[in-house]
Amino acid sequence: MSFLLSKPDFEHPNGLIQDITPQNSGWEYVGFAVYQLNNQFVELDSGDNELCLVFVSGKGSVFVDEYRFENIGNRTNPFEKIPPYSVYIPPHKQVRVETNGQLELAVCKAPSTTGSYPVRLITPEDVGVEKRGFGNNKRLVHNILPETEPADSLLVVEVFTDEGNTSSYPSHKHDNKNSEHETYLEETYYHRFNPPQGFALQRVYTDDRSLDECMPVYDKNVVKVPKGYHPVATIAGYDNYYLNVMAGPVRKWKFTWEKDHFWINSESYKEKFE
Repeated sequence: MSFLLSKPDFEHPNGLIQDITPQNSGWEYVGFAVYQLNNQFVELDSGDNELCLVFVSGKGSVFVDEYRFENIGNRTNPFEKIPPYSVYIPPHKQVRVETNGQLELAVCKAPSTTGSYPVRLITPEDVGVEKRGFGNNKRLVHNILPETEPADSLLVVEVFTDEGNTSSYPSHKHDNKNSEHETYLEETYYHRFNPPQGFALQRVYTDDRSLDECMPVYDKNVVKVPKGYHPVATIAGYDNYYLNVMAGPVRKWKFTWEKDHFWINSESYKEKFE
């Protein structure tokens, strides 16, 4: 199994099925966890991090300081393709999340540099929705925590890719700390499939191929992208959802296209589908 692929652990007693940290990933910024809760609660300590709690599916309540966000959540599964509820948490906060039913909770983490942003609820109406690409490279995007919204490090986005299509494509990268044209952003992909037995292929590779991994990705797997290009290709019959978390020293999404495949963005290619 690739060292970039994390499979879910369904045996953890408190519902923790994914736990990606800088320590177990060998990088500096991104942390990511998923809790699959059923009539349970979980207590979180943000520590030196800011958090974005994404309600992937199900309903629950979030309690932190004087804030009480009760019975939030609006999807039975992410493939309803409506923007989710999320909660932004600054550092040094004790958080309790509880549910009287089922809740799939994603905890997105990154270091907080200022700690100056307050707790806030991100409603579905706050989420920017856009369609990208054309032909067999189309996807639907939910911008949960883009760089235009206040945060220290975190960037959080959902992407829906229909069966047989590609996304995170043409191939691009954001791994250079010393470039005017791109930023250094570590990234995680939390994958879901409809129907759930489906899979996709994700490749992570660098120009010199010192890193070149191609992974079959199944439901609730996480792919870690420390550097390089990272396209996703879906399989016929199975729609794909992924939740992306990015973070780095500069909170901007600036990337470089792979030269070989940039022509996919051209107007001449687009005309084939008009």
